[in-house]
Amino acid sequence: FEDGILDICLKILDMGASYHHGSDRDHCWRNDPVHVSMVVNHMISSHTSNSIMKIPENNDYLKGTKPFSWNGSVPILQQWYNGRCRPVRYGYCGSLASVMCTVLRCLGIPSRVVTNFCFPCSIENPLAINEIFDCTGKNLCGKDKLWRYHCWNESWMARRDLNQCCGDWQCVDPTPLETGRGSACSGPTWVRSIREGELDLDYDGQHMFSRVNSNYVGLLSQNNAKKIKFFCDAWPCGQRLITKSVGSEQFEDITGAYKYELGSVKNKEAYYRAYRRIHPGYCNASNCHIERELSSLKNPFLSDSGINMRLKMANCPMYGEDVQLHWLLENLRSENKTLKFNLCAQIITYSGCPMDQFWKDSVNVTLGPREVKKIPVCISYSQYGPYLCDHNIMKVVAVSDPECGEVLMVSRDIVINRPPVIVKLLSQPRLKVPCTAEISFCNPLQEDMKNCVMTLEGCGLFKEPMTIDLGTLASNQQARTIVEFTPYRLGSHRLLANFGCHKF
Repeated sequence: FEDGILDICLKILDMGASYHHGSDRDHCWRNDPVHVSMVVNHMISSHTSNSIMKIPENNDYLKGTKPFSWNGSVPILQQWYNGRCRPVRYGYCGSLASVMCTVLRCLGIPSRVVTNFCFPCSIENPLAINEIFDCTGKNLCGKDKLWRYHCWNESWMARRDLNQCCGDWQCVDPTPLETGRGSACSGPTWVRSIREGELDLDYDGQHMFSRVNSNYVGLLSQNNAKKIKFFCDAWPCGQRLITKSVGSEQFEDITGAYKYELGSVKNKEAYYRAYRRIHPGYCNASNCHIERELSSLKNPFLSDSGINMRLKMANCPMYGEDVQLHWLLENLRSENKTLKFNLCAQIITYSGCPMDQFWKDSVNVTLGPREVKKIPVCISYSQYGPYLCDHNIMKVVAVSDPECGEVLMVSRDIVINRPPVIVKLLSQPRLKVPCTAEISFCNPLQEDMKNCVMTLEGCGLFKEPMTIDLGTLASNQQARTIVEFTPYRLGSHRLLANFGCHKF
C-alpha cells in the first residue's frame, strides 16, 4: 500500500465509530469483519459531513472533479484525509467501490470489485423494472431506473452473526440506493443466499436479489395516457456479473455465483422462494400461481408478432465519428407485412437517466413472405456531438406506429469510445533509476479541444498524480510530452494516463 494509507484507513474507522453504538463498543468489535465492513460502508458515501465521497446530484459536478476522471482510489483517500476529512467531490459507483476495496484490503479483509450489467435502481416493484416510451421512441422515465452497469464489492469473511456455513464471499455495496427505508448502503449479504433465494439472512438480501433478478417491462405511453406493453426481446437484469481475474488483466465471469442458469429448475426454485419472501401475500401460493403472475408482467416476444428485429453495430464509433448501424428485420410469416416505424436517438447517463433526444426519423417498411431486410442507419457526429456528455452513451430506438396495430420495439445502447492516449517507454524501468516515457494524444475532431489536461499516475511509479496542462489542441493536432519518473517499488506496475478536455 502507498505511504499513509494505513493511517487513513484507521482514521476512517475512528470517524465511523459512532455509527455502531459509540467508540467504546466499536473498539471491542474491530476484530469482527462484519462490523468493520459496515462501518467502512457507512463512511464511504453516507449523507454525513465526514463521508469520504459525494455523488453528484442531477449530474452536476461543476464544483468538484469529474467522476470519470479518477484513475484510482489512493488520490481520493489522500484528498479526503488532507482536506480535514471533508467529502471529496465527486464520484460514481466505480470510484466508491474502488475506495471500499482498498480500505478493506488494507484492514486485512480480502476484497474485490464486482461489476453488474443492467442494474435496476427503482423500488416501485421489487422484481420488475418499468421503462416508458412515447410513440417516437423517447424514454419518458425522467430519472434513474435502469443503470447500464453498477459496481459493488465482495469481501471474504466469516459470519459469526449467522452460522458457520455462511463464511464465504459477502456482497457489500457502498453506493447509497433507495431501499424503501430511504437511501442506504447495502450489506454484507452472503452471496450464496442471493443465488438460493434465501432472503431471511442479514443484511439486505431482498434488495440484492431484486437487483440481479428483476424482470424488464417496456411500456408505450399513448396520447390518451394509456400504457400498453409492446413486443420486444427483453433482457434480464443482472445479465452478467464480472470481476478481475487473479494474476491476470482478464475479467472473470461470476454470474453463476449470484444466480443459476436462466430457466433451469434451480433458478426457478430460487426465484419462487424469493418471491414468497418479497411478497408475503404469496406465502402459500403454488409455483404455478407465481409463474402466471410473472408471465402477466412480461412483454411478449418479438417472434410472437411474426417479426424479428435487431440493431447491429456496423462500426465501433470513436468520438468524432459517425455512428453506423444495420437494422435487421425478418418476416416470420407467409404473408406480406407493412409497418411504419419511428426511430430516435437519445443521450442517456450510465445510470439510465434519459437526457436530450437529438435525432428522429420515420420509415415505412414492407416485408414479403419470409423476407429478411437490412436497413442502414447513420447518425452523424454533427448530430450527436453537441449533446454527448461525459457518460458517452446514446440509446437508439425503433418503434412501430400504434396505428398499424401491434407495437414492436427494438433498442440498442451505444458507447462512443474516447480517443486513445498512447504511452511509450523510452528507457527500461529499473528500481530507483529515473525512467522516461512519451505520452501522446491526437485531437480527431474537426474543432478545437479546450482546457486539455493529461493526468498520470501509477502505484510504485508516482508518489502522487502528475498533471500536465496542454491548453488548446487544434483539429488533428498531436500533443507529445516527455515525462520522467523513478520507480520506487519492485514488481509489475501500470502507468495510467487520463486525458480530459471541455468535451469529456
